[in-house]
Amino acid sequence: MSALICGSLAFDTIMSFEGRFAEQILPDQLHILNVSFLVPQLRRDFGGCAGNIAYALKILGGTPLPMATLGTDAADYLARLKELGISLEFVKTVDNSMTAQAMIMTDKDNNQITAFHPGAMSFAHNTKVEKRSDIKLAIVSPDGRSAMLEHADQLAHAGIPFVFDPGQGLPMFDGVELSKMIGQSTWVTVNDYEGKMLSERTGWDFAEISKQVQGLIVTLGGEGCEVWQAGEKTWVPPVKAAQIVDPTGCGDAWRGALLYGLEQGWSLEKCADLGNKVGSIKIASRGPQNYTLEKLAH
Repeated sequence: MSALICGSLAFDTIMSFEGRFAEQILPDQLHILNVSFLVPQLRRDFGGCAGNIAYALKILGGTPLPMATLGTDAADYLARLKELGISLEFVKTVDNSMTAQAMIMTDKDNNQITAFHPGAMSFAHNTKVEKRSDIKLAIVSPDGRSAMLEHADQLAHAGIPFVFDPGQGLPMFDGVELSKMIGQSTWVTVNDYEGKMLSERTGWDFAEISKQVQGLIVTLGGEGCEVWQAGEKTWVPPVKAAQIVDPTGCGDAWRGALLYGLEQGWSLEKCADLGNKVGSIKIASRGPQNYTLEKLAH
């Protein structure tokens, strides 16, 4: 059975700043902010939430079906997905638009500054979700605003259980829209910062949100995560990384593990534990280690 992954495909330009942002930005001069960061290390990766989640899920042994849009510069990304054996059935290309681009800069404390150009992602709503017997579950991850709203609605009408993962797209929605998407979903996952914003906009605390769905998972970075079900909280401890190398994409790797566990019918606590293990491997490397992830899943 397959997992439909609604979200973005993007090229990520990753930069490492060897200092601290806090030491370069003067709080009393924010009204005339003009800063420059020297970044000795730079690389370009295949990214986007749908791409990252699909990659982790594929390595773990799942069957991802990314639903996303690419631009006129899609050739390399399409070749990458084909090489990995990830289906291109719902990956569409858009004329007269570039593929989404993320420019991510990380300082020595793992704080990040990101600039994002949506490009072809803005047309993701043109691909529709339809009921399929081979699609077991889905995730609505950060994407174009219209795509997230419409795909959540289409999944609900198709009767496909899905994870609502608003991520960095959360600020695009008001409380009414967020409440509706929570009500349509089966599970919700956010990090602690996103969770606070979600609570503020909906007026629901974590206990109340968890009563609207089968489960809410709040990731806490190096502190593990909270699993909320029917108003009750369970803490799932973290897995300490061997070293801190690169936090970029850790959340998406975690979500790939979540989908794998849900495909297997695991409890949310067991899914979260696998997510913590996969995230700890990702943060300690420049990319998931295939052999290690395969061993974790089995």
